[in-house]
Amino acid sequence: SQPQVTVMNQLKDLNDIVVQKKIDEYAKTHSRKTTHEVLLKIKTSLCDAYARGYITNDFARLVKTRGENPPKRNKALSITDFKKLRNYVLQHPEDEFNVLVLLALETGMRRGELLAIRPESLYEYGIEVRHSISPTSNDTSLKTQNAKRDVSINKEVYELIRRIPFKENGYIFSFGGFKQSEQLTELLVKLNIKKTTFHGLRDTHASFLFAQDIDIAYVSKRLGHINIQTTQSYYLELMPEKKHQQDADALNLLNAL
Repeated sequence: SQPQVTVMNQLKDLNDIVVQKKIDEYAKTHSRKTTHEVLLKIKTSLCDAYARGYITNDFARLVKTRGENPPKRNKALSITDFKKLRNYVLQHPEDEFNVLVLLALETGMRRGELLAIRPESLYEYGIEVRHSISPTSNDTSLKTQNAKRDVSINKEVYELIRRIPFKENGYIFSFGGFKQSEQLTELLVKLNIKKTTFHGLRDTHASFLFAQDIDIAYVSKRLGHINIQTTQSYYLELMPEKKHQQDADALNLLNAL
């Protein structure tokens, strides 16, 4: 058919310089990690096209991921901003998005896990985490086996979720075109709170638990980390000042011997 012939002809014109140029263009507005993920998909298609004889050169391996590692965008909020945001969303539950933000702050659940909540995921008083919704795939399985967990919530938050009518697809929250970070930015600007991403709310929850000196094994289980080591490195990344404190404490103990 005509469209197929056109695509074949266009494929013939492809080479590493053309693809690299496009990837470099994409990298200007996306993080290195996202660019790398997109490039992997393109490389798979190119290898397939080569195997089928649609392109004459196997140039996929010549295309490289470039672009910067941007500064961390999902910064944890300060305790003051955490309280300010929490109070606001608690007082305005009529907007479904505010309840989603509240849940992220209260549970530290990942965005995909929150979007996968169905009425049957709820129990008094908590959420069974069994699935995750992804913007790029229909697979609803969790990130890791350890991500399967039950997360407790307080009665007030539980009642607020119960009030949201579930959608036609059976989920409580609408996916909103996966624009949660953009929606959050608008809310933070309105409340005059420093910018973070939706994933930053998970970091905020974790920082809050760490600051209260809650047992790391409990935090690890609550966040659904694959193991305690993951939680420990996450802890040091979120709370670098704690590492200095621990170093100082260790040295003081040794000096006191």
